[in-house]
Amino acid sequence: MSGIFAAQTSNPHSRPDAFSAQDARTDWKSAPRESRILLIRHTRLTIAPGICYGQTDIPLAPTFPAEAAVALARLPWRPSEIRTSPAARCVRLAEFLCAGAPVIQRDPRLLELNFGEWENRAWNAFRSPQSEAWARDPMNIRPPGGETGNEFHQRVGEIRSELLTRIAADKTGALRIAVVTHAGVIRSWQAHASGRSLMDFFSAPVPHAQPIAAP
Repeated sequence: MSGIFAAQTSNPHSRPDAFSAQDARTDWKSAPRESRILLIRHTRLTIAPGICYGQTDIPLAPTFPAEAAVALARLPWRPSEIRTSPAARCVRLAEFLCAGAPVIQRDPRLLELNFGEWENRAWNAFRSPQSEAWARDPMNIRPPGGETGNEFHQRVGEIRSELLTRIAADKTGALRIAVVTHAGVIRSWQAHASGRSLMDFFSAPVPHAQPIAAP
């Protein structure tokens, strides 16, 4: 799965109290017309339960055409710009939504957490003191060859600040940005907006292919 940042399948490392102590119960708002940045999670994937994936490219589920069509129908306006994670699952949806008009910009800051050597492996296959330490403190412990939660959260904060600054500078109101990304990135964005810890949002469900008003 996309780690605890996406919580899509059962993760044996998610059982310690560090993960269950704070449940954000976030109610994501559907995007009203006045919102000028939309956050959209990719469509569903085809992957076995219990697999650790973050930046690994995973095949899309057969439901992609129907899910993408629903996402397009839910857009409150036509984007003037689309920013997307470089992951194939996000690029595919971004291309569908743009219909050949707006420019699609791939930005690595929108990628899911990098799990390094744990990517595309069953969680139980690499269970060890190192992975247990990460499970207790994912914000500061780095998966081998990957990144810490703090590093992930920082890069999401950087692109969030950049896009909000551009929106504030656009006095015409013509700039409208759709961001196609991952559950972990959307949780991180929400944490920055609320001034709360990313840990508060680990359990917050993020719907697939649903435009969300960016806070």
